[in-house]
Amino acid sequence: MNILGIVAEYNPFHNGHLYHLNASIKLSKAQSTVCVMSGNFIQRGEPSIVNKWARTKMALKAGIDLVVELPVVYSMSSAEYFSRGAVKLLDSLGFVTHLCFGSEHGKIPQLEQIADILLDEPVLYRTRLKEHLSGGLSFPAAREAALKEYFKIKGLDPDIVNAINSSNNILGIEYIKALKSMGSSMNPLTIKRKSNDYNCRTLSGRISSATSIRKTIFEESVLDERIKYALPSFSIDILEDEFGKGRGPVSIKDFEKTILTLIRLSDTQSLKELSQVSEGLENRIKNAALECGKFECLLEEMTTKRYTNTRLQRILCGLLTGITTEEFDTFNKHGGPQYIRVLGFNQKGRELLSMAKKTAILPVIVKTANYKKSCNPLLKRMMEIELRATDAYVLAYDNPDFRRGRQDFLNELEIYHLHR
Repeated sequence: MNILGIVAEYNPFHNGHLYHLNASIKLSKAQSTVCVMSGNFIQRGEPSIVNKWARTKMALKAGIDLVVELPVVYSMSSAEYFSRGAVKLLDSLGFVTHLCFGSEHGKIPQLEQIADILLDEPVLYRTRLKEHLSGGLSFPAAREAALKEYFKIKGLDPDIVNAINSSNNILGIEYIKALKSMGSSMNPLTIKRKSNDYNCRTLSGRISSATSIRKTIFEESVLDERIKYALPSFSIDILEDEFGKGRGPVSIKDFEKTILTLIRLSDTQSLKELSQVSEGLENRIKNAALECGKFECLLEEMTTKRYTNTRLQRILCGLLTGITTEEFDTFNKHGGPQYIRVLGFNQKGRELLSMAKKTAILPVIVKTANYKKSCNPLLKRMMEIELRATDAYVLAYDNPDFRRGRQDFLNELEIYHLHR
């Protein structure tokens, strides 16, 4: 039996996601589908526009059978660790046969060629990478430059390296790297991205980027017809219900004062210990928070040639969870994600969970409170970071009735009883 794995944020679930899901099922000939989905904070260093339970409901309505959560430790990390964490969860279930991701390039062999170089790190590539990093380039820019030089010197097609310019291609390469490094039996597949770019900020019709959809929602404060045209009907219903209850739309600006307060009340040593902070960045963060009263100003004052906006936003959102470099390194040293946490399922998903009892190599957590029974201190700490992230996230709601803490214990699983 073919079982498809998908990694997603569904922030929110739009027509492009529906196209990818259906095309992936057809390509993999899958009988069931598992999605590893980011929780309340996403990879670019932002809160999700609506909470993870609402987005789980979207996924189930679309036809996903089982939704599991990518711990915030990994959902808000670099492309490498985001991908590694997600692949680890799919692989640990023990029954996923295919991993299908969207990409701008659309061809697995070329993406694999780049993945092999990044995984093996030949001396020539590694030398050029260090030179560019020493020259002050950010890691993504230095990696791209080193790859282009490596391909040119080795007489390989340098145009292949252009694939690393695009967000989904980068994630795809990292998924392949993770599969190879883990020795996973999952087969990688890709669906060529349709219509616009992942980072496109302008609505482009029926298939528009999630970035453009979120941007327009924040600007208009309502779901106008242009936005609705880019969303399946179930996403529209769920978003309108969440917004109507005062549980969104949530943006990074909702945490502006909280983040500034946390920085101003922290000493530089505490900031230095935060995950992804290095090379004296803690001083720049501290000084920027003392000078700025708005998030945009804070980000602008912190930005340098070496540190991308996305990385800085992940650091700033990381203040809300408090994860340190030491903790992050410890998690990775011990295999990454420590559990498989279920957010929702349908009848097929229930059957997959029954299979997981026999095949999964990580504990499967269906009821949140059960994590306390574990003898694994790393599992407990990883879940506690997740609980803290949710406690911070809900404070952004307009409706104070929904700001209550410990909602990871209060929200029931999303269970969808209808088949596709």
